[in-house]
Amino acid sequence: MEAATPAGEAGADVSRLSLNTATTKSWTLAQAVDGTVRAGLGAIGLWRDRVEEAGLAESAALVRDAGLRVSSLCRGGFLTASDEVGTRAALEDNRAAVVEAATLGTSELIMVVGGLPAASAPGGPALPHGDRDLVAARQRVADRIGELVPFAVEHGVRLVLEPLHPIFAADRAVISTLGQALDLAQPHPAHAVGVVVDTYHLWWDPELRAQILRAGEQGRLASYQVCDWILPLASDPLLSRGYMGDGYVDFTSIGRWVTEAGYTGDVEVEIFNQAIWDTPGDEVLRVMKDRYVRHVLPALTPPTA
Repeated sequence: MEAATPAGEAGADVSRLSLNTATTKSWTLAQAVDGTVRAGLGAIGLWRDRVEEAGLAESAALVRDAGLRVSSLCRGGFLTASDEVGTRAALEDNRAAVVEAATLGTSELIMVVGGLPAASAPGGPALPHGDRDLVAARQRVADRIGELVPFAVEHGVRLVLEPLHPIFAADRAVISTLGQALDLAQPHPAHAVGVVVDTYHLWWDPELRAQILRAGEQGRLASYQVCDWILPLASDPLLSRGYMGDGYVDFTSIGRWVTEAGYTGDVEVEIFNQAIWDTPGDEVLRVMKDRYVRHVLPALTPPTA
């Protein structure tokens, strides 16, 4: 793993850098908020499990009193159930997530749309007689996004569709490309349904530049999340993420495309990696900041005329 160079942070602009709480999994929400403030960042991306542990009102107060922006709330979604009970539960949970996002002060609710009903659980084995109809699952996502949009708009929250790498199509997300996400968003206003560019999931896509520009033209580019794709893959591929600069992602090109598309929002670092989770949080933030400054920030500065 490439060593961090603390001097690389000196005087650098980290005003757009956001800590996604999944990166410091061992921290409570209060610890993550305090660590974000100590690191001099202006924003934090929240996962619902940390909010639930702390309490919704308490979480909102923690972030507000710290003077931080909430760059996003993760996650809603899992909309692919093929039975009435599962459908009703998913819609109820997503409406709750919309209310949480509004209460926490973010307009961006990240949506991981769900895998096939044949999946016993994320990362679990297939159910022998489970539903494997991928086309139908994608249609159910479209239908349920349509059902949720009026409620989300009423609360000032945008549903932000997150395409995941194809290795997660079976159990986590039946949409794998930014183009698919934009097609799903197309029937709805840009303030109602947007998309997120996550480098871990999208770095491989040969149409990525064109689709990022399409998202920008439509006003749907709602979030930019960064981390690296590292090899060898962990036994759980979800944990094969690394600090920027440790793997194969071209942050220069993707950052330039996001900038060309007009994105000026927060940049979340979201890393699932057991070794990083086992590292003290302040050290994680120190390395995270340095890697952001060296590998991500240069491409986020629009060229001068």
